[in-house]
Amino acid sequence: MELLEKKCIPCSIGEDPLTTEQIQENMKQLEEGWEVIEDKKIKRQFKFKDFKSALDFVVKIGDIAESEGHHPDLCLGWGKVEVEFMTHKIQGLHENDFIMAAKTDKIHREL
Repeated sequence: MELLEKKCIPCSIGEDPLTTEQIQENMKQLEEGWEVIEDKKIKRQFKFKDFKSALDFVVKIGDIAESEGHHPDLCLGWGKVEVEFMTHKIQGLHENDFIMAAKTDKIHREL
C-alpha cells in the first residue's frame, strides 16, 4: 500500500525504529529533497514566493498532523518552511514519519 493511502497508527515506547534498509525503501516514495539525518529523522526545506504562502503551507500541515495524530517540527521563515519528522517515543523513524512526509509532499504539490 502506498504511503499516501495509509493512516498513522500510534506506536509504543520500546518499539524498534526502522532499520536503514526500511528507511531507504520508504524514501523511494517521497519526493526529492528529503534527507535522512543519522537514521533518526527526516527533513526537507520547501521554498515559497512569500511569507503568506509559507504560512498557508504550515497551517495545512498542521491540519493534517492533527487529524493523523503525528506532528512535525516546523520552522517558518520568509519564503521557506523546514519540516522535520521523528518519532520521539522510539527516538528514531517510524512508518508514521514517512506517511506524514508523503502527505506533506502532496500538500506542497497542490498549492
